[in-house]
Amino acid sequence: MAAQFFNRIGQIGLGVAVVGGVVNSALYNVDGGHRAVIFDRFAGVKNQVVGEGTHFFIPWIQRPIIFDIRSRPRNVPVITGSKDLQNVNITLRILFRPIPDQLPKIYTILGIDYDERVLPSITTEVLKAVVAQFDAGELITQREIVSQKVSEDLMDRASQFGVILDDISITHLTFGKEFTQAVELKQVAQQEAEKARFLVEKAEQQKKAAVITAEGDAQAAILLAKSFGEAGEGLVELRRIEAAEDIAYQLSRSRQVAYLPPGQNILLNLPAQ
Repeated sequence: MAAQFFNRIGQIGLGVAVVGGVVNSALYNVDGGHRAVIFDRFAGVKNQVVGEGTHFFIPWIQRPIIFDIRSRPRNVPVITGSKDLQNVNITLRILFRPIPDQLPKIYTILGIDYDERVLPSITTEVLKAVVAQFDAGELITQREIVSQKVSEDLMDRASQFGVILDDISITHLTFGKEFTQAVELKQVAQQEAEKARFLVEKAEQQKKAAVITAEGDAQAAILLAKSFGEAGEGLVELRRIEAAEDIAYQLSRSRQVAYLPPGQNILLNLPAQ
């Protein structure tokens, strides 16, 4: 009797385990920020998009495909040409995500790796079309306008594939070796021109100063000659007296000079023989 009871319990436990395994294999989870598309072996891809949570599906007949609908970054480098035929290296940083309602269409046409199939091609197409409208110099001076036009055209193209672009920015912009060398040579030439302009202006200022000095000397000479003509020998005598006074003042401040009264012959500071 006890053996039959334990056998019955074992059968029930085995049945529960089998049923639990079947039920578990028929469940799948859709995490936050994700959506699922169901592929049916008989009906194909269903148009219904499954939201977050735990859901049932028919094993072997149905298969859930999980999509991440959160914004994800991607860098797309492109080499193209400007309006003046200069090579331009541009890298775009794109934040993209799929439109949830169009996931069945995206999976049917593009597959799970839709971003690999769409973003590089449309980015290259748009950048080539936009950059060709600007010269190399304008790409630098009008970078905001270029970025805005790229964003508008790229968003329009991405929407045709069921992709939303939340942000587009130019993170890298360089030119070919020839253009870079030309810019460097232009900068050197501008520096040399500035230096030459400074030297010319300096020479002009020195020339003006010399002219002003010469004019002052000439005016002083004219005034001096006029004074001599008006005062005669009196001015010369006045200048001689002023010079004598200055010499006397300088000698009086020197300790090495002794003064003798006029008409006397006195020897000072002579040692005895």
